[in-house]
Amino acid sequence: MLGPAFVASVAYVDPGNFATNIQGGARYGYLLLWVVLAANLMAMLIQYLSAKLGVVTDRSLPELCRDRYPRPVAWGLWIQAEAMAMATDVAEFLGAALGLNLLFHVPLLPAGLITGVIAFALLELQRRGFRPFELAITALLGLILLGFLYETVKIGPSASGAAHGLIPHLGGSGSVYLAVGIVGATVMPHVIYLHSALTKERTPVRNDAERRRVLRFQRTDVLVALGIAGVVNLAMLAVAAKLFHGTPGYSHVDTIRGAHAGFSHLVGGTAALAFAVVLFASGASSSSVGTYAGQVVMAGFLDLRISLFIRRAVTMAPALIVLALGVGPTRALVLSQVVLSFGIPFALVPLLLLTRRRDVMGVHVNRRATTAAAALVVALIAVLNIFLLAQATGLA
Repeated sequence: MLGPAFVASVAYVDPGNFATNIQGGARYGYLLLWVVLAANLMAMLIQYLSAKLGVVTDRSLPELCRDRYPRPVAWGLWIQAEAMAMATDVAEFLGAALGLNLLFHVPLLPAGLITGVIAFALLELQRRGFRPFELAITALLGLILLGFLYETVKIGPSASGAAHGLIPHLGGSGSVYLAVGIVGATVMPHVIYLHSALTKERTPVRNDAERRRVLRFQRTDVLVALGIAGVVNLAMLAVAAKLFHGTPGYSHVDTIRGAHAGFSHLVGGTAALAFAVVLFASGASSSSVGTYAGQVVMAGFLDLRISLFIRRAVTMAPALIVLALGVGPTRALVLSQVVLSFGIPFALVPLLLLTRRRDVMGVHVNRRATTAAAALVVALIAVLNIFLLAQATGLA
């Protein structure tokens, strides 16, 4: 019964998280730790609702949108979902390529092509059944966790600084931009769609009592998997805060390559190696999950299925173009996460509306408190995005 949330959780520790957390820690110290924690709590609620939708209805969120909404609405949701999937894939693909570059000094464009081959290998596991793919992704998630636990023990972030960073407050428009990026990197639209597909028809049930038991396991799955992702993100920002914030020459580190050099110079080669390894593991695993999610989106909204390998080849193209043009990988990563945060409501609103409908969920319909909490999440993300847009256009 366990496993779907571990696949989804990889998207919460993808290279976009590296970019936003490192910049946040280097520039603002522990200030944005509370944003990381809040985003992770939002993610737990959202992913459980998605998992519940799949268990109760035996349909994915995109399929239910196609069934329940007018065709123009479903097509509109599909178009924006594809745009979000492309933004996600750019971030994840770039991260894996950059990890290979840091590990073996492979030029970025060839590293991108190698990343594509590795992603194909992981997707081949998915064709052999859900369990081999889930185990491979979970193993990579464990590697990421161990890497950042090592960095945390080695560097030793300040406990008092971290405690102060958990008190909600911000420090100007720059911190708002990164806060929105952190939310966009944590609450991922494509895995909201994917999680419901991973749980539908997974465990045969005969009645609502058995369905409740499955849902209890899904809650455990989400709490454990997203809890691990949350620990990784908190450790990532706290390590960057301790190592770079206030350190001459490093307090404005704004690239992953610069962060890797900082680990090497300030801590040592082993810490730099661990950082590069977890970056590559993050990019390779999340890129495969992103491609799988894209397939779910297309199949659900359009009732159209294409080969995962064809989809992987197509979605590689934008990332390879970015690498070929020499665009700064970290800048592209952060921008992609901000773009993603604008797509979150388009996945959240249908999820919320469907899980509060008794004709869809039966006795498992959301409680009022659950619906209110999910509505608050949608409103908070919308307000953050509006404020960011106003800042960017000079209206605030």
